[in-house]
Amino acid sequence: MELEDRITIAAPEGIDMHIVLAGAASRFIAGSIDLFLQIVLIVLALIVSFAVIGGGLGVALFAMAVFASLYLYNVAFEIFASGRTPGKRWTHLRVVRLNGQPVDLPASAVRNLLRLVDILPTAYLVGLLCIILTKRNQRLGDLAAGTIVIREPAGARRSKSPDAEEAFAAAADAGWDVSAVSPEELAAVRRFLQRRDELGTSARRELAHRLEQGLRKKVAGVPDGLSSEEFLSALVHAKSSRR
Repeated sequence: MELEDRITIAAPEGIDMHIVLAGAASRFIAGSIDLFLQIVLIVLALIVSFAVIGGGLGVALFAMAVFASLYLYNVAFEIFASGRTPGKRWTHLRVVRLNGQPVDLPASAVRNLLRLVDILPTAYLVGLLCIILTKRNQRLGDLAAGTIVIREPAGARRSKSPDAEEAFAAAADAGWDVSAVSPEELAAVRRFLQRRDELGTSARRELAHRLEQGLRKKVAGVPDGLSSEEFLSALVHAKSSRR
């Protein structure tokens, strides 16, 4: 069991988010799962390249497959799966930038290129020492790319889909008095709703709760039983409909 290392990140909405960093043990487990999947891909590529295709073309295809399995595998999943490879998804980890924003292509490319150094001299010894010694649990690739790996709570309840929330908001806001909500506060809520799917589960839940706590007292007529995100979605709908 890992002790939780927490850091605080200032979100664009002006609210601090408290994030749990992934430790060495959980990152090792995630990396082991990904390594197993990468080996499976390489073995399949070996069979296809030499047993099916053969010749110089087979050698070239195998070389490209090895590169894709060892390098592009991580980059592709981090970019297109919200910072989560299959191993990280299984262990509830996610790669993000230092400001909590989603990892982008340059950052992912750098952190995975330096994985070649982190594995030295064997068994990720350099990377392990960096994770232990740095205050944000970063390996060399993370330090160079400006990224961190965060841990999300397992079994977190999924929020309703945006379409369901919009339909709920349209029916719920008839008697709301939203005149006390400023344009700046509304803009902060809009920014959160637009990028909430890019946030980790714990950060998303905390940020929604803090926004709700600051705004609910300014809105009259809110029914009981709304979740934080349902309230924020309905607030935006109500404010827009009053214009």
